[in-house]
Amino acid sequence: QVPNIIKALHKQLKEKSIKSRQGCFSLLTELASVLPGCLADHIPALIPGIVFSLADKCSSSNMRIDTLSFLHVLLCNHQPEVFHPHIKTLLPSIVTCIGDPFYKITSEALLVTQQLVKVIRPLDKPHTFDAKPYVKDLFPGTLKRLKAADIDQEVKERAISCMGQIIYNLGDHLSTDLQPTLKIFLERLKNEITRLTTVKALTLIASSPLKIDLRPILGEGLPILASFLRKNQRALKLSTLNALDILVKNYSDSLKPAMIEAVLTELPVLITENDMHVSQVTIMFLTTLAKVYPSCLSKISGTVLAEIFQLVHSPLLQGGALNAIIDFFQALVLTKTAAMGYPELMKQLTAPVYSSGSAGASLTLHKQAYHSVAKCVAALSSACPKEAPATVNQFVQDVKSPKSSPAVQVLAFLFLAEVGRTTNLSAQRELRTVILEAFASPSEEVKSAASYALGNVSVGNLKEYLPFMLKEIGSQPKRQYLLLHSLKEVISSSPADSLTPYVEDIWALLFKHCECTEEGTRNVVAECLGKLTLVNPAELLPRLRKQLSAGSPHARSTVVTAIKFTITDQPQPIDALLKGCIG
Repeated sequence: QVPNIIKALHKQLKEKSIKSRQGCFSLLTELASVLPGCLADHIPALIPGIVFSLADKCSSSNMRIDTLSFLHVLLCNHQPEVFHPHIKTLLPSIVTCIGDPFYKITSEALLVTQQLVKVIRPLDKPHTFDAKPYVKDLFPGTLKRLKAADIDQEVKERAISCMGQIIYNLGDHLSTDLQPTLKIFLERLKNEITRLTTVKALTLIASSPLKIDLRPILGEGLPILASFLRKNQRALKLSTLNALDILVKNYSDSLKPAMIEAVLTELPVLITENDMHVSQVTIMFLTTLAKVYPSCLSKISGTVLAEIFQLVHSPLLQGGALNAIIDFFQALVLTKTAAMGYPELMKQLTAPVYSSGSAGASLTLHKQAYHSVAKCVAALSSACPKEAPATVNQFVQDVKSPKSSPAVQVLAFLFLAEVGRTTNLSAQRELRTVILEAFASPSEEVKSAASYALGNVSVGNLKEYLPFMLKEIGSQPKRQYLLLHSLKEVISSSPADSLTPYVEDIWALLFKHCECTEEGTRNVVAECLGKLTLVNPAELLPRLRKQLSAGSPHARSTVVTAIKFTITDQPQPIDALLKGCIG
């Protein structure tokens, strides 16, 4: 259909009637948005119409704005090379629009120019187009708008973003114009209205593969950025942390320790459970600092670590923020600084658990905190392989000792689960016995942690543990519920190919238990069945469907529940097959 549409619009684009031309651009904008790349072969037919509407003296302001907004969509949704033959024709009329007295036209034109810069010189792939001749057209018009103080807020912001893009893509062609332009950015940083946009533009420039020389503005710029971390504006804090992170990664040789220290003092306050996302970005920045400037960190390690430990022990910590903390601890322990070494960090992480009192006490921290501590401790031992065996031994002893409180046992099992998932723990001969003994513990939390540990330790050593687990499920009715939970962990965490040899045995066992009178047990069986079906959907899904005609209502309801667990957040090979069964 596209060639026919273009053919019909081609003449209309040169019509006197503004209404018809606006209609054409509206249609083309929709087309370019819904079918990216569909106009690539028709660019030569469209360019004359675009230039006509931009340059025509009779065009209304709205006509120009519509044309520019179509051009922006067109540039965003097509490959750069299709425009290269037409840059010479297009550029003059866009530059004229940047200088237009009406602010809305200027604003759209700056947005188009920003996209055009990426097209003229795409830095992410090889290209043969020479951008140099066009810099002298693009730069002065944008610079004039960047310097102007008395213009509309939107134009100010777009001029800053556009100039940021010009420096990112073409900075090596600006020669003597570069430094004065960066100085203007410094002025815009000091202005409350333009500072956020400027921080984003500087982040872009600092990440340019052209290695733009930012040294002349870093001395004055870094303290200004540090002061933004104190401001109440959340978006500004987040953008500033990203900017500082890129600067430390790419300009470490130009930053003096005093500059870094000014930034460091602002960081501890940002780590708080009241705003997990700001905490996460702050900790990611600290991880960069630990890798690039390990010595600077020791000055604030006390205050920062106190806040981070508080987060680890918080019930709210999970996902991205927890992963950021794990990366930070691994980077920190490798800096080999005395106050932040392996034994010291381990002690601080586990202190609240060990100080939790007698063996009869219940858990002192929130359940989520034990998972967080276990993940952090496991991450530290994987960063320090020499220390790991002793830590594993210590936790196995903690589980065995009758003096250990439930809190200590829960942490120990969760740690063994984290380590066991990726490491074969067969050297720990007594581990299996110790876990099974814990299944008889009076504490529900300890039982559940032991079941989780058995499942995850099995993932690291399927050959030894899985046949044993299947045998136990068949012969131990009392432990069956906990063992099925362990099996669920095995199925969820093992790679499909390593599970394949055991699928038949697991499948037969699960169907033996799908008619159990206990609803809780049936639900775990259903989850195991659903997740097991994902291992080989083409073969197992039809077999699961067949069971829907089973005589027992319990068995049928288990199968229906199992289907629920085959539907996942992420696309899976089973999705296409499910379409045929659902509905």
